[in-house]
Amino acid sequence: MSVAPKKWFGQHFLVDENLLGVIGRLADLGADDVVLEVGPGLGVLTRYLADRVRLVHAIEIDRSLEEPLREALAPRGNVELVFRDALRADLAALTPAPTKLIANLPYSIATPLVAETLEAAPLLVGWCVMVQREVADRFFAMPRSKAYGAVSVLVQLRARRTGFHRVSPTVFRPPPRVDSALVAFERISGVAVAAGVRALVEAAFAHRRKTLANSVALGGLATRARVEEALAAIGRLPGVRAEELEPSEFVALAEALA
Repeated sequence: MSVAPKKWFGQHFLVDENLLGVIGRLADLGADDVVLEVGPGLGVLTRYLADRVRLVHAIEIDRSLEEPLREALAPRGNVELVFRDALRADLAALTPAPTKLIANLPYSIATPLVAETLEAAPLLVGWCVMVQREVADRFFAMPRSKAYGAVSVLVQLRARRTGFHRVSPTVFRPPPRVDSALVAFERISGVAVAAGVRALVEAAFAHRRKTLANSVALGGLATRARVEEALAAIGRLPGVRAEELEPSEFVALAEALA
């Protein structure tokens, strides 16, 4: 059955099975793993995962893919297909709870989904995701670099990168106009990030041309004077910009503002 990728879903189906071994290695697959896959598409990666792990929860937004997906996965009884928007799905309700997120993520949801799963799915311990190259770079960008931003801080506070692999556009149908990459990372055990840190980070980077104190004040989280006071308490000058702070300094700043 021929299925045309839908542009409004950001679909680029993985069609080159040669890449599957790279995904398996970066994801460090084990027979007891319970995997969450978002955007299974035509089921190429889903089949590979199902043959190697305990269970795959595959979440797909596109109902027109139900028939070809069920046909492709028919011999495998360890795949649970869920047809809905992954960003609105109750991931905590999946049983058994997934321990790894392994997916060729639709470009339009890659950043919010990774940020959401890091925060709202504490039982996930490993990620191996195919995303735009610039998004992969952004996740683990260094302070003061052009790619460093709110998502860099939020990811790095909870995870460490374990692998990276450039991906050619030719492995997809249709080939995207941008470069892609596989990026693997694991949760840093024992790390809890206070609820106020995410709001602070997002406000701090909301106006990149302004100082951090001005940006946070514009976000309504605290007055500029209060933020400058808190910056002084962590050893930073009042005119510092958000992109100059290390991820750990945002935690200290949030504590100083509390």
